[in-house]
Amino acid sequence: MDRRLEQTIMGLLEQRADTSSICPSDAARAAYEGDGDGWRDLMEPVRRAAWRLVAAGEVEVTQSGRPVKKSEARGPLRIRRARR
Repeated sequence: MDRRLEQTIMGLLEQRADTSSICPSDAARAAYEGDGDGWRDLMEPVRRAAWRLVAAGEVEVTQSGRPVKKSEARGPLRIRRARR
């Protein structure tokens, strides 16, 4: 599941403009294979997948448009491609 969530995040970002970001819930909804709101159970795994992708240099996690470190992140997050 971990790898699938990472692939889902990257796939969603590839479908958007280079400067666009996604909400972790976008990835949770896309990865969820059931009906209803069971995707909510994937929110924390999606956040963990995003932080692994940060460590790999693939994405940035942002708040208010600015990259944040995992230790600083509180509240709503966005995920975007890493700026190179």
